[in-house]
Amino acid sequence: MAKETIRHKGRVVEITPEITTVEIIAEPACASCHAQGLCGMGESKAKEVQVRTSPWGTYGVGDEVTLELKATMGHKAVFVGYGIPLVILMAVLLIVFGTGAGELAAGLSGIGAVALYYLVIWLLRGKLRNEYIFNIIDND
Repeated sequence: MAKETIRHKGRVVEITPEITTVEIIAEPACASCHAQGLCGMGESKAKEVQVRTSPWGTYGVGDEVTLELKATMGHKAVFVGYGIPLVILMAVLLIVFGTGAGELAAGLSGIGAVALYYLVIWLLRGKLRNEYIFNIIDND
């Protein structure tokens, strides 16, 4: 059985020895895509994705290519970006409120905990970038 993947068409806008930048082209089909909530493409017209440059790539600036990401990585990204922060928020709210603190203290503590979580994610962005790997497929 083939691995499930999420694919988007894009246009190469820049190529360096290390990074190839691809602008993803928003398509009307995104509205009916089962993975729309995972990739966020339905939210805006164009997004740029940076992909490691392949020495075997036959594409150039301006060429249309297809980006591919394993669907499991999309699910993991949603969990890291939305699921874990929700659990942190709810846990801190319940714990702080349960200790007898007021609603304001509980709310601010929950928001602070989620902000701290996103700060850690931002600090670990280099490590996370290596986990979510897009592949470029030539449209020849």
